[in-house]
Amino acid sequence: MSDKKRKKGLSVSGTSVFLSCDEANHVCDKSQYKESTLLEKIKLNIHLLFCSACRKYTKNNVNLTKVLQDKNVSYMKENEVTDLEKEFKEQLKEFSDKN
Repeated sequence: MSDKKRKKGLSVSGTSVFLSCDEANHVCDKSQYKESTLLEKIKLNIHLLFCSACRKYTKNNVNLTKVLQDKNVSYMKENEVTDLEKEFKEQLKEFSDKN
């Protein structure tokens, strides 16, 4: 987000109450892992009142966390990943050779 769009002005005891979108996203990520402070959470919620883009980011982050915590989510085994990478490289080489 550009400097012009960052909210400035309101501060309490020299600490700004508003976060930039980058800061809000960082606090959102920290909150996902329960690493944010109470003050950071308050600032995030103030920011989310005014910023629809960050509300969407936060909503997506919450949904991603729920999906990853779901017991029915399956992951590729290491050998499957290796096979997929090998196949990808072969296909990429073939494509490069044709062009």
